[in-house]
Amino acid sequence: MPRAFVAGATGAIGLPLCRLLVAEGWNVIGTTRKPERAEELLDLGVSPVVLDIFDAEMLNGIVSAVRPDVVVHQLTDLPPGLDPALMDAARVRNTRIRTEGTRNLVAAAKAAGARRIVAQSLGFAYSDGVRPLPESTPLDPGATGVISLEQQVLGSGLEAVVLRYGRLYGPGTGFDAPNGAAPVHVDAAANAALLAMTEGQGIYNIAEPDGELSLDRAFEDLGWDPDFRLE
Repeated sequence: MPRAFVAGATGAIGLPLCRLLVAEGWNVIGTTRKPERAEELLDLGVSPVVLDIFDAEMLNGIVSAVRPDVVVHQLTDLPPGLDPALMDAARVRNTRIRTEGTRNLVAAAKAAGARRIVAQSLGFAYSDGVRPLPESTPLDPGATGVISLEQQVLGSGLEAVVLRYGRLYGPGTGFDAPNGAAPVHVDAAANAALLAMTEGQGIYNIAEPDGELSLDRAFEDLGWDPDFRLE
């Protein structure tokens, strides 16, 4: 049975991804920062781990004990509905997750002998360009956390997949309907991560086809369907 270590398993994408992985026969170990959410993972058939991604020693010990085939980086720390009053502080937290947290997770994955790593990135951090924007479009230099995450994952020496998600909507996001350019439902986003567990390498835009992002690579390499829903 293949083994997955999902960092951020109780997040908006992490939860549906865990459901999909369990249904596909994966042995899933999922992390959460909050002890009260461990029961939620158990109910899905996931082995929960409560940890702080910034505790490198603890993380390394747990991942080494698990010895996953694939490590999944779905870590974020965002306010409900992207509340503008809370977003400045959230950006600081997420930059630290994408820099220091990613460094810890990549190091732990390599030390544990993982084969592949799949990481959540952003499809709306590009510099301006001709639409639909392909993955070769440079990122905005100000998106330092996103750039760091992608460079660390792609330079890890593992089979690496970076999923540049559009603007999420659906359960757990605070948005019931598409909100802005390049939307993507969390179920379809989770399905992209499931496919990336075994297919593809490199960077993929993951969004609905509204003309903002080029999706050719995701369609061709991953066989991804933006209309996928769990229910």
